Amino acid sequence: MLISGLQKLTLLDYPGKVACTVFTGGCNFRCPFCHNASLVLPEQLVQDTDEEQVLSYLKKRQGVLDGVAVTGGEPLLHKDIGAFLSKVKALGYSVKLDTNGSFPELLMELVREGLVDRVAMDIKNSPELYAHTVGLEKPDMAAIERTKDFLLSGSVDYEFRTTVVKGLHTQESLRGAARWIEGAKEYYLQQFKDSGNVLNIEGLAAFSEKEMHALAEGLRDLIPPVQVRGV
Repeated sequence: MLISGLQKLTLLDYPGKVACTVFTGGCNFRCPFCHNASLVLPEQLVQDTDEEQVLSYLKKRQGVLDGVAVTGGEPLLHKDIGAFLSKVKALGYSVKLDTNGSFPELLMELVREGLVDRVAMDIKNSPELYAHTVGLEKPDMAAIERTKDFLLSGSVDYEFRTTVVKGLHTQESLRGAARWIEGAKEYYLQQFKDSGNVLNIEGLAAFSEKEMHALAEGLRDLIPPVQVRGV
């Protein structure tokens, strides 16, 4: 598994847990607003650390850290992720997995095997705007739909989240996304941040804090628990 980074402490990436974050390299989407271009573009991918170094760190931090958040890129591109997560679980850690929803079968297998405790799925936009938002001509919407439905079934703890970007999202498109996941127990609108390493910043900008809260308020008739993050 290509591990492109390790953040040794986070109080944000795994809600309710003191955790570390493992970044995997590679992604099958090309979202223009992606703030981790170096984890997406093949020519920029690097092996920052390896599994044994991560596991060695986790052994040292037993009793201090509660969880491990695995993000990317897209972690489920790595078919050997189950072997890594089984070693993490054997050390007593809870695991949160971030995904774009493209690999429902692998996700379901990991959940069935007890290797994932919480899933964060990115809902990129309303379904009809997905292709433009993720930078692909024909994203596999059937796979994304299966992942979304699996999480809504309550088989594992989960959250849905949308990074909201001027130039890609409107109140109308967000309502389309909210209708698509209606019944979700957790939905977050995340404010876009220009990290300086954005895939393609042209034509994109952040909504203000006031605008973010107004967008969230405009969804509460569909998903009452929607909240704003990152402002």
